[in-house]
Amino acid sequence: MFSGTFSIWHWLILLVIVIAVFGTKKLRNAGGDLGSAVKNFKTAMREGEEEAGRPAKSPEVIEGESKPVPPQSSTSAHNDKV
Repeated sequence: MFSGTFSIWHWLILLVIVIAVFGTKKLRNAGGDLGSAVKNFKTAMREGEEEAGRPAKSPEVIEGESKPVPPQSSTSAHNDKV
């Protein structure tokens, strides 16, 4: 019965069954949701590429705030004790 490929009639019957089960309104909403998801994904990818191209900005120091102190190595801590 099946020769391995679907003819146009198979696809039309499948389309009629899908429309009967889900209805045109749900299919239209699903298409719109999928389109907006793809659009948001493309926008996020474009913003990510722009951020990767920018140089990293230096951390801002607020007046009255202390700067972080880098951790000391074990050799310098040992020299302080002697």
